[in-house]
Amino acid sequence: MFRKSKWKIVAAIISALVLLLLGTLAVIYISSYRDVSLRNRGMLERYAQLYDVNIRPGELKQPDMPAPAHRPDGPRFEDTPTFQLSTFYSVAVSKDDGSVLAVDNSDREIYTDEKLREYALQIVESGKSGGTRDRLIYVAVDKGRYMLVAFMDNTIMQDSMTTLFRYTLIFGSIAIIVLFFAAIYLANRIVRPLEESYHKQKQFISDAGHELKTPVSVVGANADMLQREIGENQWLNNIQYENARMGALVTQLLELARTENVTPEMTNVDFGRIVMGETLPFETVIFENGLKLHCDVAEDICVMGNAAQLSQLASILLDNAIRHSMEKGTIRIELHRKKAQAVLTISNEGAPIPAEQQKHLFDRFYRVDEARTGEDNRYGLGLAIAKAIVTAHHGHISVSCHDGLIVFTAVIPVS
Repeated sequence: MFRKSKWKIVAAIISALVLLLLGTLAVIYISSYRDVSLRNRGMLERYAQLYDVNIRPGELKQPDMPAPAHRPDGPRFEDTPTFQLSTFYSVAVSKDDGSVLAVDNSDREIYTDEKLREYALQIVESGKSGGTRDRLIYVAVDKGRYMLVAFMDNTIMQDSMTTLFRYTLIFGSIAIIVLFFAAIYLANRIVRPLEESYHKQKQFISDAGHELKTPVSVVGANADMLQREIGENQWLNNIQYENARMGALVTQLLELARTENVTPEMTNVDFGRIVMGETLPFETVIFENGLKLHCDVAEDICVMGNAAQLSQLASILLDNAIRHSMEKGTIRIELHRKKAQAVLTISNEGAPIPAEQQKHLFDRFYRVDEARTGEDNRYGLGLAIAKAIVTAHHGHISVSCHDGLIVFTAVIPVS
């Protein structure tokens, strides 16, 4: 139980931290990519603004003008080392006949004039004003009598962003691994007090049961002796009745404590024979209560378990089905093998149990009918014992209500 809770806490912590980490890394990556893209596009637009087809390619200069006394907007793109070291290409396309007036490939052979012409003509024909092509970013600018398609080599930026993404993944993976172990540590710290409290509670039930067993036996023996001396007496009968109830409660408490705290001896047992053997004594009770019995138990279903506890499991579920069955209803007992599991299903026809109550049926001392306070020597421990038995056999037990049936299902791994 606590192991499942611990892993749920780990999953919750890791999920929150992973979302936070991924969100942070995504913001960093997207912001960096956006800033670099805007800077490169700004330089490319400035290059297109300075371009003049009458100047020899590669000798673009800003038109002569007086230098301002100050630059409130900061340094211009063309004055920065990044602009001066960047690689630009340009193609001027006539607006009259669509011919190429000039091609500037910056005296580099990375892209041939033919390739740049092909790209430029496709861009002009598409009517787009900007975008990417291959490893180039481009802008298309109307320069009056011709269209200028300016390109900028984007290789360095793409490689830089790829490197950033790769190191982001590496850092993120390492961080998630570290956070995973940190989450396990935190989950252990969170669950430990609850686990200690739970074990103390179980120990208290065990100790209280053992401490009460002796006085209950003594009171019962003395009441019997006194009855022989004085005969029938109303007050003495009340003492014996309440002492019997107390004895039944102590017995169930000790049974629950033993089931939860003591590891049973496991052997290879025939679960079907155990279920059938436990069903036979209940047949008389079932027929006396005007009920019907439907039994479908498969043979040769063997499990690694404790025969006494498995008999008790079947007895508890059968007794529960009989007590809560409607008049002339049918008790169904089924045992089948499903893959590597033995599935025991015991159902009865009765009033449906609300979903909210189903969650607590296997809790200690929980009773659906709160008006009944143990006058029938039942204190809401039977299903808690059944759950402890199934858990000790590495299985699970559940309850469901459908089509007028209350169905208890116990699943135990087969041998």
